[in-house]
Amino acid sequence: MEASCLELALEGERLCKAGDFKAGAAFFEAAVQVGTEDLKTLSAIYSQLGNAYFYLKEYARALEYHRHDLLLARTIGDRMGEAKASGNLGNTLKVLGRFDEAVVCCQRHLDIAQEQGDKVGEARALYNIGNVYHAKGKQLSWTAAQDPGHLPPDVREPLRRASEFYERNLSLVKELGDRAAQGRAYGNLGNTHYLLGSFLEATAFHKERLAIAKEFGDKAAERRAYSNLGNAHIFLGRFDVAAEYYKKTLQLSRQLKDQAVEAQACYSLGNTYTLLQDYERAAEFHLRHLLIAQELADRVGEGRACWSLGNAYVSMGSPAQALTFAKKHLEISQEIGDRNGELTARMNVAQLQLVLGRLSSPAATEKPDLAGYEAQGARPKRTQRLSAETWGLLRLPLERSIPRAPSSDEECFFDLLSKFQSSRMDDQRCPLEEGQPGAAQATAAPTPEERVAQPSLTASPQTEELLDLIASSQSRRLDDQRASVGSLPGLLVTHSNLGRLRGDADPQEPGDEFFNMLIKCQSSRIDDQRCPPPDVLPRGPTMPDEDFFSLIQRVQAKRMDEQRVDLAGSPEQEADGSPEPRQQCQPGAT
Repeated sequence: MEASCLELALEGERLCKAGDFKAGAAFFEAAVQVGTEDLKTLSAIYSQLGNAYFYLKEYARALEYHRHDLLLARTIGDRMGEAKASGNLGNTLKVLGRFDEAVVCCQRHLDIAQEQGDKVGEARALYNIGNVYHAKGKQLSWTAAQDPGHLPPDVREPLRRASEFYERNLSLVKELGDRAAQGRAYGNLGNTHYLLGSFLEATAFHKERLAIAKEFGDKAAERRAYSNLGNAHIFLGRFDVAAEYYKKTLQLSRQLKDQAVEAQACYSLGNTYTLLQDYERAAEFHLRHLLIAQELADRVGEGRACWSLGNAYVSMGSPAQALTFAKKHLEISQEIGDRNGELTARMNVAQLQLVLGRLSSPAATEKPDLAGYEAQGARPKRTQRLSAETWGLLRLPLERSIPRAPSSDEECFFDLLSKFQSSRMDDQRCPLEEGQPGAAQATAAPTPEERVAQPSLTASPQTEELLDLIASSQSRRLDDQRASVGSLPGLLVTHSNLGRLRGDADPQEPGDEFFNMLIKCQSSRIDDQRCPPPDVLPRGPTMPDEDFFSLIQRVQAKRMDEQRVDLAGSPEQEADGSPEPRQQCQPGAT
């Protein structure tokens, strides 16, 4: 039995190392079914099984086995095992968007590593904590719909903390002489400073990352560094430099035979040439993106490519071709359920049809249809009265870029945050006496529970009792686990390990505060289950995180305003003041 369990586990390990995590997980599960009395072996199986499910993106299963590993490590007094399991839990919770719990676990990893004098573990824990704060800040920046450098304080704070932990990690791995870890730290520092709007610092860190990637011959890391350098130079207003970095990104993506990344590079180049007003080259790269998106069946990316191509052809003064892509954008938006995209596409189609109708009317045929201006390009001639009017028609409506979709767990996490914040606000309001003015309006306002418990306007006492019962049972879950070590899957209790298993009942065992903090985090998540997360359009594989749509929107909208006729001395222009500096503009599309 023992040999069979070990053999199954070793085969699972071999398969996972070969990249076959599904088959590896199956062998590990079989090993658990057979069972073992060796607590160290079982802990290793739990850890590797949790990692296998993590790579398979089955995060609930990963969480389950990493918790088993943590409980077993604490039971047998394995401090290094406890540190490792805490770190694995933290990484899994981070992916699920449960950032507060993740920080608790990663901090536990850090505390034990420092206690044990484990410098390598300490560096890894610092890096993991930085990753948690970076992920939290990045996700909050998506929901804030703000561009790098223009983030609210509650978004900047976790990014600032991320930077602190990455700096500590970098200092330690330099001391250890770990060049590969230094490269990772430089890359993440660059990404963090990019989100904070420190674009010059970001480029310096990414150049360090690039040098180390070349030193190791790591083409994938080199490709990421070039892409990140391109992103930073966009916001520095150096569109020409950004284009060169994106070209290197494109070249490496082809060497790596990564079509999705190749499409992302084409998309970024298309947007960059739009900012450079080279619309023909922009259309060329957007067409390449479209072809790859079609080949990879990425309908989200295909829709964005059609939208971008419509804008490019409008800019080149070809509304008929623009209409073809606008109609395709409408069709795809309807298919994938992109309501914002559908609304924008309908408006684009209507306006382009109106423009084409006017250009084909008798009044328009008396003059060259697009001779007086170049759409979104050169300044219109003032001799043509229709040009300003047609400009308004060709100025397609702006749409905020499609939000990159967090997982359903991440969405629920932010629902939970909003509920907590609204609850705090309600708690801080001053109660009004019945005789005071406004008391009636105050008592009419629904409580947070009432807002959540839709469609009912109020929750019944029975419902609240049920929710309290569930919350109470969830908060006791970890305590229950402490007393049920013998029920761990795959554990064969024998006389040889029984003495060690009884150690977990000691209430004075160090680390109880760690479990208490986790209990608080877990019990708070009952509110998360009261309402479903909103539908969010997923980000396609050919779409990069940074698509610069809002920047293109602002740049092109500003050019459109500058190109309107007879506005040179208008009061509106004086009231608007001077145009924004180029580096403060944001990406987008008309």
